[in-house]
Amino acid sequence: MSSHGTTRTHHRTCNLCEAMCGVEIEVDGGRIASIRGDQRDPFSRGYICPKALALQDLHEDKDRLRVPVRRTASGFQRISWDEALDEVAGRLREIQGRHGRDAAAVYVGNPTTHNYASLLYLIPFLETLRTRSRFSSTSVDQLPHHLVATLLFGHQLLIPVPDVDRTSFLLIVGANPVVSNGSLMSAPGMPRRLKAIRARGGTVVVIDPRRTETAQIADRHHFIRPGTDVFLMLGLLSTLFAERLVAPGRLGDFMNGIDDIERLVSDFTPERVAPKVGIPAAQIRELARAFAAARPAVCYGRIGACLQEFGALTTWLIAVLNLVTGNLDRPGGAMFARPAVDVVAIQDLLGQRGDFDRSRSRVRKLPAFAGEYPVAALAEEILTEGPGQIRALLTMAGNPVLSTPNGRALDRALAGLDFMACIDFYINETTRHAHVILPPTGPLERDHYDLAFHAFAIRNTAKYAPALFAPADDARHDWQILVDLGVRLAAPGRAAGLAGRAARLLKRALPPTRLLDAALRFGPYGAGVSPLSGGLSLRRLEREVHGVDLGPLVPCLPERLFTRSGRIELAPEVLVADLDRARAALDREGGRPLGRAVNGAGEASAPGQRGEAGYDLQLIGRRQLRSNNSWLHNSLRLVKGRNRCTLLMHPEDAARRGIAAAQRVRVCSRVGSIDIEVELTDEVMPGVVSVPHGWGHGRDGVRLETARQHAGESVNDLTDDLAIDALSGTAALNGVPVRVEPVAIPPA
Repeated sequence: MSSHGTTRTHHRTCNLCEAMCGVEIEVDGGRIASIRGDQRDPFSRGYICPKALALQDLHEDKDRLRVPVRRTASGFQRISWDEALDEVAGRLREIQGRHGRDAAAVYVGNPTTHNYASLLYLIPFLETLRTRSRFSSTSVDQLPHHLVATLLFGHQLLIPVPDVDRTSFLLIVGANPVVSNGSLMSAPGMPRRLKAIRARGGTVVVIDPRRTETAQIADRHHFIRPGTDVFLMLGLLSTLFAERLVAPGRLGDFMNGIDDIERLVSDFTPERVAPKVGIPAAQIRELARAFAAARPAVCYGRIGACLQEFGALTTWLIAVLNLVTGNLDRPGGAMFARPAVDVVAIQDLLGQRGDFDRSRSRVRKLPAFAGEYPVAALAEEILTEGPGQIRALLTMAGNPVLSTPNGRALDRALAGLDFMACIDFYINETTRHAHVILPPTGPLERDHYDLAFHAFAIRNTAKYAPALFAPADDARHDWQILVDLGVRLAAPGRAAGLAGRAARLLKRALPPTRLLDAALRFGPYGAGVSPLSGGLSLRRLEREVHGVDLGPLVPCLPERLFTRSGRIELAPEVLVADLDRARAALDREGGRPLGRAVNGAGEASAPGQRGEAGYDLQLIGRRQLRSNNSWLHNSLRLVKGRNRCTLLMHPEDAARRGIAAAQRVRVCSRVGSIDIEVELTDEVMPGVVSVPHGWGHGRDGVRLETARQHAGESVNDLTDDLAIDALSGTAALNGVPVRVEPVAIPPA
């Protein structure tokens, strides 16, 4: 931080998405005068996107809660912290005492991941609550990646990221990094990074049902039918083995199952899968050959690839493609970050490598991963009576009514809870149901270190920033709320075993900075206990206001593997078995796009099949640069201008339905309908329509003035809670069968 008279400049990391862009925030007289990119940040080098300006809007937002409130018959009323915390802990204890510990559930949203102190104290808090009813945004975002990492490499956070700055061939499947700046790939300034690949003679290829912002600057773009990425990957792998293009390189000596992969993919020839995916067989073969010939190459898939009926299989096969071509753990390929705080090693010490299917949800028997059930089951677990029924819910930094499938059903379920509390500073579509809301400090009122996203960064760096503004005297950070609640929950008679140890930890809670300093000192680049070592410590990072460059990603296998065999398990039994489901879908439906979704029991859910009951289009989502899920729409500078919550539709599809540009249309799915403005474009392939994620602020009781004026419609009022990846339980938010019809205009 530097000062010039009354003006001071604060250097920190924008924590509104995964990119970790460095920002300079100029403060004059206690108010923010400007926010701009930090040119000296070694990771982002001056790049920021429009979202960074929302840091000021969040800090100054008049709709932001700053004191606890309780819902009454006349609306939300202010109460003291002690009163609020006592009520939340007391009601949760009471409900668990009457109905069992699993009657109280927890949902954790994405912003928690941007808050290192919350992450440090979330685990002991959950242990004091002692519930198995745990949910998070993971199962509508990234669960297949964690599952595959656990099965192949032995640890849920060993997720490889594309080394985009050194690759010569980047294959992007169902991702739009120009808008997201990476997702499970922290990479600020992706437009210039992609252009740099092409400038050095490399190639960028995008596979997507929409010609995205990323596709527009790529060398090639292939339309693909939603939900069929698994068959494309199988066609690519079949070609590689058939044409003897497989070359795993040095990691071949540390792999189990490569012969199994050859056998499994042999009959998924390009000619067989091409009618399903919508890409000619010759082009699939050409893509496989080009990928194998490139030195190096990397395939990267995200939301479009993993949030679908075969999300886990697609994510697995992307990893297999990188492995069998020798592009895993290789410069320019798919590599593993080595962050200054080694969260992989820390989770290993805590016994949290990731586990799958140790328990199943009560109603639909969906598998748990890492102690969490798929959030697609949350509404039914609340609404279905019987032992274990969820009767109380605590949410933290999440808005599942807008971010999880069949949001209307969840909305109705939340309204019937015996008790609900939220750690959140907005009264939004979810928290409006709360009996008590506990508002934490804002992003600029707390210190910041990216504990999670350095683990998925395309370069190793480290940066710490103290709080820019002092919080109010009666304000509390998220971690303090967790500590205070956890101590209250650990009443006499409840503090046994893990819960007891967690309670004792919370009672003597250290400041998060102490824990962070220890993690830095004893991490891969740490100073240890020696002040003269030159290694990292919190004190050093406080001096290095722009951050520290720790170098490019480096190979780390097989030493970094956590599998029992000490080898890469290329063909895990659970994934191999799930291939039968994909094979059956291919055989059953021939060249037609995928039909109805399947539920957790592997049975078809009706209606919803393409062509059945008029559901003849497939719905996909889309990301937007000026938006991030649902929580930045109260920033006027981000939502002003043209309407961005529109339905993208191909002109041919519109003409067949008598739909004109800018007309209001009704989009219907099995679970509901929305009325929305249509935008005609050949950006989407025929048969596909697209609605952006995160909108839908028109519900009663929402106290977000700007967001309500730009309400839009929620795509998750159309997505189906019964449509999941049957293996992992991940919500299938892409490829939803819908129909679109004009909205009748009433006579004047």
